[in-house]
Amino acid sequence: MNFLDALILGLVEGLTEFLPISSTFHLIFVSKALGTGQSDFAKLFNVFIQSGAILAVLAFYWKNLRRDGALVTKTLAAFFPTVVLGTLFYAVIKQVFFESLLSMTAVFILVGILFFVFEWMVRKGLLRPLKPLSELTYGNAIIIGIAQCLAFLPGVSRAGAVILAMMILGFRRADAAAFSFLLAVPTLLAAGAYDLYKTRETILHSANNVLLLVVGSAVAFAVAYLAVKWFIRYLQRHTLHLFGFYRFIVGSILLLVLLLG
Repeated sequence: MNFLDALILGLVEGLTEFLPISSTFHLIFVSKALGTGQSDFAKLFNVFIQSGAILAVLAFYWKNLRRDGALVTKTLAAFFPTVVLGTLFYAVIKQVFFESLLSMTAVFILVGILFFVFEWMVRKGLLRPLKPLSELTYGNAIIIGIAQCLAFLPGVSRAGAVILAMMILGFRRADAAAFSFLLAVPTLLAAGAYDLYKTRETILHSANNVLLLVVGSAVAFAVAYLAVKWFIRYLQRHTLHLFGFYRFIVGSILLLVLLLG
């Protein structure tokens, strides 16, 4: 991995982390296209630069978090299932879920189809995503946290899983997106710290590795800040159809490439 690779991957992370299109999925495919491979450092890099994106959320929501202590504790409650299940299945997640590009692509397309199904249910009145985030309960938070664990599967999207779960619970799309951002803070910082500990020798092996992590995280921070701001405004006026189309089109193209290659 070189400096340009780090810049590109940081850009991809910043653009995709908070949109319901699976940053992990994009990072894996872009890494493959760049030829950075799936070495221990490459895998660590893709997880670590999420920390830059998380700092963007903290910068964006810092004032809200300082004013609303209950929101902070509910976010931590939603984080709890991820701690338990993520610790139990860490090895499976790394060694199995990240290995099949075909499975990832199928999941990527399937979740896009779910976006259309959910929006159809809203149009038919079967789902009524009208509640503000202020009505979130601790019980809701635990359910949302369990739903977030579906994102252990590359292609699902942590933000997508949280938004769909919250729509089922009756929360507005934009508020669901906002909570998915906040829940990302402890989730991805913990994942980054855990991977950092597990592969600490990989980082210290070369000073260049540290520089690449810093560059990737800095780019992810700047781009993610803009992406968060845009996504909240977008969902205040629009549905998830755009992201469903994106998943279906991009996923179908990649699926053909994989099957014909």
